[in-house]
Amino acid sequence: MTPVTAESGSSTPVIVVSVDTLAQDNVKTDVAEQKVEDEAASNTESVEAGAKNEADKEVKEVIKVGMECDLKHLYQKEDDKGRTSWTDKYPEDLEEAAENETTAKFAILVRNKKSFEDSRKKLEIDSIVVQSPLLKIVLAKVLKDYPGITCTLKRLVFQAPFNPFVHRWEEFAAALDEEEDEETKKHLELLFAVLKVELTDIISARLDYIKNKVITFEHLWTIFVPGTTLYSAEWNRDCGSRFKSSSYFEHPKYGNCFGISAQKVDWDGDKFGYATAQNLILEFPGTMSISSLDTFPLEYHPEQEKVSSELFKRGKLFESYHGYHYKSYKAFAIGKNKCGDDIKVTVDSRIVIDSFAFGKFNPNRIAPLAPLKPKVKVARESSNDYDDSDANSDVSYDSDDDDAYSFANDANSSNSRGFKHIPLTDAQLIQCTPLVRGYALKSKQWLSFFVDAVNEIEFNSSAFANLVLPADQKELILAFAMSQVKFKDDFDDVISGKGKGIIMLLSGGPGVGKTLTAESVAETMKVPLYMMSAGDLGIRSHEVEINITNILEMVAKWNAVLLLDECDVFLEARSKHDLERNKIVSIFLRTLEYYEGILFLTTNRVQDMDPAFQSRIHISMEYPGLDKEARKQVWQNFLKRGIENELSEKEVGMLAEVDINGRQIKNVLKTGQLLARHKGVKLRYEHLRTVLNVERKKVEQLA
Repeated sequence: MTPVTAESGSSTPVIVVSVDTLAQDNVKTDVAEQKVEDEAASNTESVEAGAKNEADKEVKEVIKVGMECDLKHLYQKEDDKGRTSWTDKYPEDLEEAAENETTAKFAILVRNKKSFEDSRKKLEIDSIVVQSPLLKIVLAKVLKDYPGITCTLKRLVFQAPFNPFVHRWEEFAAALDEEEDEETKKHLELLFAVLKVELTDIISARLDYIKNKVITFEHLWTIFVPGTTLYSAEWNRDCGSRFKSSSYFEHPKYGNCFGISAQKVDWDGDKFGYATAQNLILEFPGTMSISSLDTFPLEYHPEQEKVSSELFKRGKLFESYHGYHYKSYKAFAIGKNKCGDDIKVTVDSRIVIDSFAFGKFNPNRIAPLAPLKPKVKVARESSNDYDDSDANSDVSYDSDDDDAYSFANDANSSNSRGFKHIPLTDAQLIQCTPLVRGYALKSKQWLSFFVDAVNEIEFNSSAFANLVLPADQKELILAFAMSQVKFKDDFDDVISGKGKGIIMLLSGGPGVGKTLTAESVAETMKVPLYMMSAGDLGIRSHEVEINITNILEMVAKWNAVLLLDECDVFLEARSKHDLERNKIVSIFLRTLEYYEGILFLTTNRVQDMDPAFQSRIHISMEYPGLDKEARKQVWQNFLKRGIENELSEKEVGMLAEVDINGRQIKNVLKTGQLLARHKGVKLRYEHLRTVLNVERKKVEQLA
């Protein structure tokens, strides 16, 4: 630091200040001034920012989205890499629209495009627009019922390869020859000339294929005409169907395929209709015989008349199985596995055909049906007044005609509505599905059965007569059962639908005829017998309630006899310690009140049943053990059922001395018959004596 001093001899007072001190003061002054300036600038920016925010706020308040009543056009643009975006700049490279007031006067517009597939052509037709009202009138007749074609449209467009004209070329040519109006004929000739040049090759090829009974994969579509009857083999059976549409596509598993959408006449329990069926034809090289295809038009079948006749007969049989029917079946049926795939199920039992019940208890296994008779809304007759509105182009269905294919008030009908039956046409009979839906009573499964394997039941007319019971007791049981079926609606409880059924309790020791009673009643009445067991109902209360409700409803509808064998399993007296069993008993008590059919309960432990069931039982019969005369009758009944024997009346009486029940008698006879067949002789007394000795049942005088 260097001090500054005044010169000597000067009269002016001098203040001596160091340089450092002056510098510090200057810095302080500069800092103070800068601070003032910064604060002023900050205040200015704050004011400006506030003003800007206020301005933005005012702008936002002024602009209201979507409230300006005007149009703003945006245009798509594409960059060099093919990426698209939108801009409000009008494109500069646009040409005038090809179709305008000038082109509207022409009868036909032919749209051409560059040909890349056919090296013989520079251009090929992409589509044809028919504008002539005269042509539309004629084409409406030529292309009648052709799917996807509505000739009343203001703009009637046909796309290449012009399938409708390929399939209806003969009809189109005939319409041209038969046309008498000169102006219409000129229009037809114009369209015919355009199409002839374009379709000559494909039409010639189609005729050549048909002549040689072969086809290529590329031209499969030419022989599949909409509405035609198709032939296919399914489950080793001939099947007919109605062709609807087709398309080529890439299958993820099979590659190039020709997909066929067909329709089969089916019955859903309420009406006949068309069910959709899908078929595939895999790509093949060169040509293939038409009859070798998995699916092909029936007209190309080598034995067309024979196959058509068989399909027609089967269709008549299918038509007769509407409603529900009690039949016999011995063949394989079609069921579903856990994955929903079709599987074969061997069936050798009696069945109930009932599509209505099938759909009710298996709602996901029956598809809705399309009406058999579509009703197209009628267009106005004026040839100069065409409208492309939905009113003229849509296809609707006449519900009256549709419902006319229902069957109600029929003895075997499932539905509750009454309509006049209109028989299926010959073509529809040929197109019927080969399967009917129903229930196998032995295996207790809902299955689809082949119509041609369904047989009539050979009922045992002597079943009830062979039942060893007092005559008055047998008459009472049968009278109650038969009257219940005929007059079940004549009596009703205070609460509607309650107490319409009849419940019979048959108690007694094993092998005395309790189960046989229910079986023989069902056989005599020629109605189904449903044998309900614990396995059908489950062990949990909620399972039991659902299953027993379904079974009772199903059995009552079929007028079947329901047998609950060994019912004490479910009807045992309630206790204070088993809540789950109490629930099951209460479920039975409630549901049986509303059962409308015939129920046989059998038990050999009647003393263990809940007392509340006694008031719900209409008839309670106790079967005593078989005495000697009853046992003799049982022996004779079994011996008369086709068993070749050499037993005398005395020997039968000796066998009746053995105190065994009816089931044991049956088992002894069966075992003795096997022993006799092993020795190659007729059944004799000694064979039965040997079996009884093995069973340690001694007969008096067996020595």
